[in-house]
Amino acid sequence: MGVAISGTGGIFMDTSATVRARAWLLPGVALMTVATVAACSSTPSASGPATGSDSSVSLQDSYEQVVRTVLPSVVQISTDGSTGSGVVYDSMGDIVTNAHVVGDAKTVDVLPASGEAKLTADVIGKFTPDDLAVIRVTKDAGKLKVATFGNSEKASIGEIVLAMGNPLGLFDSVTQGIVSATGRTVSESGAGGATIITSAIQTSAAINPGNSGGALVTLDDQVIGIPTLAARLPDAGGAAPGIGFAIPSDTVRSIANQIIKTGKVTDSGRASLGITAQTSADAEGQGVGVAIVDVASGGPADDAGLRSGDVVVGLNGEATPTLAALEADLAVMKPGTTVTLRVRRNGSVRDVQVTLGTLSS
Repeated sequence: MGVAISGTGGIFMDTSATVRARAWLLPGVALMTVATVAACSSTPSASGPATGSDSSVSLQDSYEQVVRTVLPSVVQISTDGSTGSGVVYDSMGDIVTNAHVVGDAKTVDVLPASGEAKLTADVIGKFTPDDLAVIRVTKDAGKLKVATFGNSEKASIGEIVLAMGNPLGLFDSVTQGIVSATGRTVSESGAGGATIITSAIQTSAAINPGNSGGALVTLDDQVIGIPTLAARLPDAGGAAPGIGFAIPSDTVRSIANQIIKTGKVTDSGRASLGITAQTSADAEGQGVGVAIVDVASGGPADDAGLRSGDVVVGLNGEATPTLAALEADLAVMKPGTTVTLRVRRNGSVRDVQVTLGTLSS
């Protein structure tokens, strides 16, 4: 049985969109998300490790301490169509969230964890390929508590983590789980384009609609990820229990800092061909390649002599029957890498060397 991935940002969000023409292969769009982990260990006493009820009390105290410390930094974000979550990033009123939470909105409403009156925030920038956005509260930013972002590279399987957000509109909700896996590459398609999450952290903490943009937190009070995706079982039509994904905090910091500084992303660390493309299908609707719709002037594909109408059927010896397959392969590559594309043009097939560029907004 296959597993599909669905976004969790808005309660009314439609996550069934099919893959269509996408612009993220251009040097200016790309999407990823990574889950973060929490480490928890019981500190031994002088007479030996804590056992029995003492150990339970210690763990419960740790949970409660994390919630008291971090939950005040998680806000609810509302647009005309849905609600989601966000995490206070700095003392200037900047809040990080998912791009699919803000959608096309220019301003959003922010409800602080204190439950006081809603604040208005401007959307100062978003980077759809990594499903990240930054909003800025325009007044009373001093009422917000800044979160501490940890190092997501230190996340390890089995670490305890808490997911904090506003699932299904339930304000200030917390779920718990572990880091189930690290380094995942998962994808989702939606109205804003393709989401390709690399280095994602998989967690068993429940991730539901409205959790998107919230915090995945360790027992050291560190935010190590932004929950953004949950797995769904296509045949059953519901969520796959205990399988959620978050954008790693290292990615969040990199993208957020660029957006805050310039309003856009110039160095995503992700590779780009510099094309707009769509899946080319046969009479039965099966993907047979990736048809190039447009080529960015001066981009990698343009430099290699590719043009609109070419169909990419392979990358480094592997077939690329669909746009999703090509995007997934590119997502794990670095800018500056030279790849071999197998391209069909006017009935003939040839191999073309292309040096990948950098995806930017």
